[in-house]
Amino acid sequence: MRKEYDLSKMKAKKNPYANKVAVGINFSHEVIDYFKNLSIESGIPYQRLIDLYLLDCVKNKKKPKISWVA
Repeated sequence: MRKEYDLSKMKAKKNPYANKVAVGINFSHEVIDYFKNLSIESGIPYQRLIDLYLLDCVKNKKKPKISWVA
């Protein structure tokens, strides 16, 4: 680094990814295709769209409708 750069006056920025956790989840092809198509329409990466949808579920306390077929 050059000596003429004075970085002492720079302000620190919070890492926007610091509160993210990397996990591996298996989704059906239909789910991935659905969000990939939304991604093309919206210009937002499909992983972010899934995250936004799940955050909406958390904030609105949505619960999945589960029915077991015997």
